[in-house]
Amino acid sequence: MPLALGQVRAERSQLSGETLQFMQKLWDLAHALDVRSKRMAKQLGVTGPQRLVIRLLGQTPDVTPSDISRTLGMHSSTLTGILARLERQGTIERRVDDVDRRRVRFRLTARGAQIDRERKGTVEAAVRRALGRVNDATVEVAVRLLETLTEELSRAD
Repeated sequence: MPLALGQVRAERSQLSGETLQFMQKLWDLAHALDVRSKRMAKQLGVTGPQRLVIRLLGQTPDVTPSDISRTLGMHSSTLTGILARLERQGTIERRVDDVDRRRVRFRLTARGAQIDRERKGTVEAAVRRALGRVNDATVEVAVRLLETLTEELSRAD
């Protein structure tokens, strides 16, 4: 039977080195994401971040790099490298905007669409399974915690 949030906090506060234990779980997650991303690169030909861009382009074709950056929360310099690699691999194509010739837009190629459809062995498949194992309230709390951690880590001390 799940513990009430107050009980969880009370038990957590009694743990020695709670922050260090939590950080270890974060490092475990980062490592697992990296391992799965490398496995995806071998199996699908794209890393986790590259697939994230492919999935976005599959849902919203003809978006600009700034749209992608804003939607995914990626720094523009990181995104530039990802877009260049995907373009070299032939999974996305660049086209000049019809209205503003200074602006470029990206869309999937046939190869990119094939990768977009793949589900097996992806980070998102693992995330989908994990989300299916917990209730909505747990997901909401986890999202809030991740947002708070991101905010704290982004602060200039």
